[in-house]
Amino acid sequence: MAMLTAFFTVVSMVVFLGICWWAWSKGRQAANHESAMLPFALPDEIHTTSSRNT
Repeated sequence: MAMLTAFFTVVSMVVFLGICWWAWSKGRQAANHESAMLPFALPDEIHTTSSRNT
């Protein structure tokens, strides 16, 4: 059972490192920058609405 646990630990570590490598690779740089700028691409709120009836 310990051998199976060790095997899955190693496989999980390799998968995690592969995802990290993919996320920070040169090919993802433009997509990462675009995703980082999404919050700033939203239009500014001009009108504020109140939910209270006056």
